[in-house]
Amino acid sequence: MSSEAAVSSISSPPAQTDYYWLRSFVAGGVAGCCAKTTIAPLDRVKILLQAQNPHYKHLGVFATLKAVPKKEGYLGLYKGNGAMMVRIFPYGAIQFMAFDNYKKVLSKRLGISGHIHRLMAGSMAGMTAVICTYPLDMVRARLAFQVTGDHRYTGIANAFHTIYLKEGGLKGFYRGLTPTLIGMAPYAGFSFFTFGTLKSLGLKHFPESLGRPSSDNPDVLVLKTYVNLLCGGVAGAIAQTISYPLDVARRRMQLGAILPDSEKCVSLSKTLSYVYKEYGVKKGLYRGLSLNYIRCVPSQAVAFTTYEFMKQVLHLN
Repeated sequence: MSSEAAVSSISSPPAQTDYYWLRSFVAGGVAGCCAKTTIAPLDRVKILLQAQNPHYKHLGVFATLKAVPKKEGYLGLYKGNGAMMVRIFPYGAIQFMAFDNYKKVLSKRLGISGHIHRLMAGSMAGMTAVICTYPLDMVRARLAFQVTGDHRYTGIANAFHTIYLKEGGLKGFYRGLTPTLIGMAPYAGFSFFTFGTLKSLGLKHFPESLGRPSSDNPDVLVLKTYVNLLCGGVAGAIAQTISYPLDVARRRMQLGAILPDSEKCVSLSKTLSYVYKEYGVKKGLYRGLSLNYIRCVPSQAVAFTTYEFMKQVLHLN
């Protein structure tokens, strides 16, 4: 029995030709949707705290989780989630599929192997997914920031229409893209790098206790479910710590005109400088980080575990 890392390049002819890219796309999309649905309420609270929403800026993470249902009903915790699902399926699909393809290109065509190719492939895959789905993330953030009784947009279509008309056309949908890409590079890179490294080391040194034969290909060894969850959680925590200040800047730039101090958040450097000077490190650049640990650990754990499961279901091993 060999590890997945050792035999991943050996596939049966059907896996190579029978819509492999489509099955890989679906596996990534399902993984992304499952992960985000798990932590949707925490995602809403994170946006409210990061952008200092006037209705909740005086509250902490758990106080906001209690306050939102009281003010907006329990569905208020899922505000913006419809746009999130529309975005996250293609985002997850593109990211996981791109990661597999970038990894092959780096290894076979450029001769880059070892752990470094996971870091590079993950970074490029994350940035590719962001560029393709950024307008949807912009709209989702705007909808999630709204509070009942103080609405600027009536829904997804109205948000797209309003942003297009009032914020410079297509350019308005890519406000904050630069800090997003800069933040995504280390986040996705270290996420895939950490998970892949833990996975390969676990299967190499503890194959009997941590691994089991894949259901679609007995010659491939995969991690047990609880080990997948643990590795995914650790990967999410490490990646989030490194990239969080850039995520705060991204959200403020995305929210743009609906923030009272939007004129001070026109570029990445100015936004980071303003947040640091105005709110400091703990209450500014890392505001909401405790919530982010709570949300990113289960999110990444579920994403990687679901993807590994879907690879077996769709015969991708």
